[in-house]
Amino acid sequence: MSGPATSAPPSSVIRVSGVGKTYATGHVALKDVTLDIRRGEIFALLGPNGAGKTTLISIICGLVNPTSGSVSVAGYDIVADYRAARSRIGLVPQELTTDSFETVWATVSFSRGLFGRRADPAHIEKVLRSLSLWEKKDARIMTLSGGMKRRVLIAKALSHEPDVLFLDEPSAGVDVELRRDMWRLVRELRESGVTIILTTHYLEEAEEMADRVGVIAKGELILVEDKAALMRKLGKKQLNIELAEPLAAIPDTLAPYGLALSQDGGCLTYSYTADGAGEEGAGRSIAGLLAALSAQAIAFKDLHTEQSSLEDIFVSLVRRAP
Repeated sequence: MSGPATSAPPSSVIRVSGVGKTYATGHVALKDVTLDIRRGEIFALLGPNGAGKTTLISIICGLVNPTSGSVSVAGYDIVADYRAARSRIGLVPQELTTDSFETVWATVSFSRGLFGRRADPAHIEKVLRSLSLWEKKDARIMTLSGGMKRRVLIAKALSHEPDVLFLDEPSAGVDVELRRDMWRLVRELRESGVTIILTTHYLEEAEEMADRVGVIAKGELILVEDKAALMRKLGKKQLNIELAEPLAAIPDTLAPYGLALSQDGGCLTYSYTADGAGEEGAGRSIAGLLAALSAQAIAFKDLHTEQSSLEDIFVSLVRRAP
């Protein structure tokens, strides 16, 4: 077995360099994807169905070979040092598998052994308890509900104490209780230094949980950004001003604010950035707008603000993708 490569910076646990994947059918699933994932972060990989998310995860986990480029995990090349790299990874796939006649305890313990780790009943017990599976440890998997089978998949992925955990659509088809347990566990794992990479259709969860967000569309990684910076940069804020009396039209003196008037003339909408400046030009502020309204003797009866969500940003990014 080779020693770890030294090309990845110390803060990166995964390095994806120029990865492409073209299948035998000619379908191009990934195009020149380059990505560093930091040690100890929660990274959300977002994209529509067929965008390439699962292909990228499969390549990083060594389940699919890339057509071009390279991947290293904890410094180990996923092809040249497959066993060393793969042992650092836990993967929770989308599909439920049954292992029908095995018990929960046996299948989770067996998964640990697959990665060459010594038996550790105390660790297996800890994992099962953290996922509310301890009472089911002697149950055969074929007898479990879909939600419990999903918990077993997570337990198997954690059995060998990986540095990196992939959660591929982990919330698909699970109940609220499991979702809550799973995200509690994700936070605990991150606090212990485990890197979490998740794909999800529940964008409100990515918005709550992720440190960084990557958006993939048509096989290309179109954006990687700290979540907070992304929300500041692309998250639109709006001030809705409900007028005391409807307007027939916006006065010319208010044109610099780029206001929108509702169809019934009863509401003005002002779009602005996080620092309160309007989108239509520097120096335009909420305070300035309210003063301008007063100067025009335009009275209002209510104000309320709205802010776009990560889902709004994601949809707009995918629509703009080439």
